[in-house]
Amino acid sequence: MDFTTRKGAEAPVMSHLTANRVAWGVTGVATLVASIAGVVDVGLYDGVVAGFLIPGAYAQDLISTVAAVGLLVLALMAGGRRPKLELVALGLLGYLFYAYGIYVIERTYNEFYLLCMAIFTLSFWSLVYGCLSIRGDVYKNAQLSSRVRLASAMGSLLQPLVFYPLWIGMLLPLMASGDQVDSLYSIFILDLCFIMPAFLILAFQMFRRRGIGLVLAPPLYVLGFTLIFSLALAELVKPRFGEPIDGLALLAATSLSALFLVLGGLHLAKLRVRPDESRDHRQAEEALERR
Repeated sequence: MDFTTRKGAEAPVMSHLTANRVAWGVTGVATLVASIAGVVDVGLYDGVVAGFLIPGAYAQDLISTVAAVGLLVLALMAGGRRPKLELVALGLLGYLFYAYGIYVIERTYNEFYLLCMAIFTLSFWSLVYGCLSIRGDVYKNAQLSSRVRLASAMGSLLQPLVFYPLWIGMLLPLMASGDQVDSLYSIFILDLCFIMPAFLILAFQMFRRRGIGLVLAPPLYVLGFTLIFSLALAELVKPRFGEPIDGLALLAATSLSALFLVLGGLHLAKLRVRPDESRDHRQAEEALERR
């Protein structure tokens, strides 16, 4: 397959793009079925989700519907003049892995549980396959100005610095007493075992100017934005379920989702992946780093 590009044009991000697009499409269709069902009939969660979490499930299904539509659109658009949109698709897959991981781990045994398991599986392996499909020269030639790189790296590092102490501080008393919580324990698993390590690894890779950090940070920010924005939306829909809005929780979720949106959008907009066209490539990259 020929990956040559015009001088000054951005190189495509992935190889095996057709297979990736099929995976995104299948995942998107499966998600639409499950998420729309949850939006139309919130009663699906009666008895399997704690009552105080129903607004969160409703909001998450709304965001999952939007994410599924986005994934389907990207499956159709991929391979055009905006190859960096492929990174957005990876972020949406990461969000679906997290969102449906909650349903699967929390044992949400309703009529759609097997479909939730399928989405959890599809999103995970589509994400793995997509990351493996990113071409080596994309990592090698990734460029980002020093200011944006450092801001993105510090934003990524901030997440484990905040959430590791927070979640571990909540776990230690449970470990000491032997108590088992009935809800939201999936957050400890997904955050401590998957999401926070990813933020930590990519932060250090960005500090070291490594291509893998520069390329994979935007998908992680897409994941973070969609996930945290669903928490903000959950607060806004609470009156629909007869519950008051928690202003502090709304402010925290809105602020963090805005941080992810700004960092991810700026990082993705400034990220450049260009072919090694001349022996002056290294000098051009160093000049970019000095800006």
